Amino acid sequence: MVLSRKILLLCLLAFAIAALFAACGDDDDDASTPSATATEAGIDISDVPELSDGKLTVGSDIAYAPNEFYVEGTQDATGMDVDLINALGEAMGVSVEFQQVAEFSGIVGDLQAKRYDIVVSSISVTPEREAVIDLIPYFGPVGTGILTPAGNPNNFATLEDLCGFKVSAQVGTYQVDQVTALNEGACASNPITLTTFPDNPASVQELIVGRVDAQLADDPVAAYSEQLSEGEIEVAATGFEAATYGIGMRKDSPELKAALEAALQQIIDDGTYDAILEKWNQTQFALES
Repeated sequence: MVLSRKILLLCLLAFAIAALFAACGDDDDDASTPSATATEAGIDISDVPELSDGKLTVGSDIAYAPNEFYVEGTQDATGMDVDLINALGEAMGVSVEFQQVAEFSGIVGDLQAKRYDIVVSSISVTPEREAVIDLIPYFGPVGTGILTPAGNPNNFATLEDLCGFKVSAQVGTYQVDQVTALNEGACASNPITLTTFPDNPASVQELIVGRVDAQLADDPVAAYSEQLSEGEIEVAATGFEAATYGIGMRKDSPELKAALEAALQQIIDDGTYDAILEKWNQTQFALES
């Protein structure tokens, strides 16, 4: 009877030791498995060459508040677009790095030269751009806003009202195309004098100091410029020739495009998209389904 008890105790001890080692083995397996991966989120990025380094590089002209801009006194990018792309990166399980482009007018060429994986900079989706790069709509439609001195002294209500006046805009933007079209059409006999600047803040400053009669920018940006001016300028009219914003990528990046589309749908479905737009007071421009 005593011998049987000793045998039983030895068996129980052996079983406990085996269980302990098995548990340790399970812990090692867990440690080697990421706690959250893009695959677990339903987004497979294993075949996306641009993301093989675990990073999404984004080219942007970071001077177009509130969509993308630097926190004052820093080189930290912030804004609605920045938050949205960071959310896409998180959904895909990769880090995101924003890089300042030399100038907005060259952003498509920089993308084609493979300086960035994608470009995101309040880029309006137009047939001309879609001819050379792929674009995933993610915001809007957004139209053009007309900024004027407070009180709108020239009573601008339409783009055609700008004929014969001095106007500023950022080089490479859709607003430059709009003025060009006006000068070839409705304003041909009384053309708009257009002055362009490398970035939007410089274009707005031209209006504030009185060297132009109006400034053109996307509706959200025009509204934000009015807010920052503390009453010096106002948005006289908005919504002209609305277009959606698009995330731009090279046409030879179909795998990246598919992953980004899946990530965008995920953040829309889980409410992240709406929360970001609400944070930046842009819910009225949520992507139309």
